[in-house]
Amino acid sequence: MVFKALENMNFNGIDLATLFDDDGGHDSYVLVNNVSGRDLTNVENDKFTVSRMDGDYSSFSRVLPRPLIVTVTVKGESRSDLMLRLERLNDVFYGEKEDVPIVFDDEPERIYFGKVDGLELIEETDVICKFNVLIHCSDPYKYSKEEITTEVEDVVMVNNEGNEPTPPIIELTAKKKATFLMVNNLDDEYNLLGYPLEEEGNEEEVEQKPVVFYEDGTSTDQWTSTGAEVDDYFNDITGSITSDGAGIRASTYGGAGERMHGPAVITTLPESLTDFEIKTNFDIISRRDLDNFRIEVYMFDEAMNMLGKIGIKDNSRTQNRRAALGRVGEYRGAGRKNGYAIGKHNYLKDNLGETTLMHMSVKREGNLYSFYVARYRNARHQSTLRSSLRDSANEYGGKLKYIGLFIGNYKDRSSPNRLRMNNLKVTEIRKITEDQTPYIIEEGDEIILDHEAESVFVNGEGYMPLRVFGSDFFHLQKGYNQLEINPPDTFDGVIKHREKYK
Repeated sequence: MVFKALENMNFNGIDLATLFDDDGGHDSYVLVNNVSGRDLTNVENDKFTVSRMDGDYSSFSRVLPRPLIVTVTVKGESRSDLMLRLERLNDVFYGEKEDVPIVFDDEPERIYFGKVDGLELIEETDVICKFNVLIHCSDPYKYSKEEITTEVEDVVMVNNEGNEPTPPIIELTAKKKATFLMVNNLDDEYNLLGYPLEEEGNEEEVEQKPVVFYEDGTSTDQWTSTGAEVDDYFNDITGSITSDGAGIRASTYGGAGERMHGPAVITTLPESLTDFEIKTNFDIISRRDLDNFRIEVYMFDEAMNMLGKIGIKDNSRTQNRRAALGRVGEYRGAGRKNGYAIGKHNYLKDNLGETTLMHMSVKREGNLYSFYVARYRNARHQSTLRSSLRDSANEYGGKLKYIGLFIGNYKDRSSPNRLRMNNLKVTEIRKITEDQTPYIIEEGDEIILDHEAESVFVNGEGYMPLRVFGSDFFHLQKGYNQLEINPPDTFDGVIKHREKYK
């Protein structure tokens, strides 16, 4: 028996008409009978009355959430088959806690965003179940299915053909250094990061964080295993380091001993640093729960005293784990009392995914160590944590001079398909005087001004503190919008938006 759908619904990327088409046939076991709630938008006015005055005042109008009612019929080959199909539909409808995209076949160019708010049974037999799916759209608007992209120029025209203002997402790549970034429209609305130079011209543009050392796997021959040190409480140095053209990884882990084992190398910085920042990215593909590893960056002062480390490990046999490590000083036990600003007490993530790009950094200013960890995904940092620890006794205040790297796995356990440090950057942190303006953007930096989420990202990391007070996450108005991007001739990129409709 062939079920021909009068209408069909794509819910969170799942086509209901082909949901149960496992054998490649053409039978549709899900029929969308009717959809209501997509007509005129409902508006509510906030009103108040004034004593001894006729009528009332309307102080504010708001568009109400949009309720959708989708009537669905599900067919089964038997009673048990019907129940299995309904279980699968429950998984589809209730699989996400947040609003999901919804598209109807008779309105293919529009997307609604909502989530299931309940079901109402209409009719049920041994092989047929008919019911209403109640969908609550907190956002009452609908959007264009395709995202509109406009190439960036210093002065750019963006055409919003929707019938409502809509927030843009501005994605830029810096062609050179800049002390600020400003995007503004002709309505005196602007989004500003950093500060332009004063008009008097008395200020000096300076590097607050000059790069002292950078490694992306192209200079592994300048690292040495001679004198390398690690946490020898549970690590054995054995094996060798190599480059695969995209970063640093282990070519061998040495013989399988009773402890964590793998190669370690060390390099000398061109100068000793008092205040510094280290940033790195660990690129991991781990497809087996049994995989085990550590990948760590160590810091040493001029006398080879260990200042601390950052790293990621998987110490679970049954989970795909990403446990972050951020410590001040040498190993002296677990927990914050022993220097772990980041450890198993505050960053242990299971099942983040087989492929994970983990970003880590450590910064020291004075006697304050600040650590940061995040998963890098879709050009943004997720699953983030910041944690600081003050070295009040100044036990670990020596100047940074050496950087070490360790990559290991445990006993004879399997190692990940890919365990690589993509890059490592060490910068000096300098003090800025009143008449100096620091560069906040470096050549190659990727900046996202997300006016929809009201967020700012630089190389994936949230950078809201860079926004100047008075900045706006403005919307694109209906029709043509002229935007200016300053400083001129500094950025390439695109402006993205979805047209918005009542």
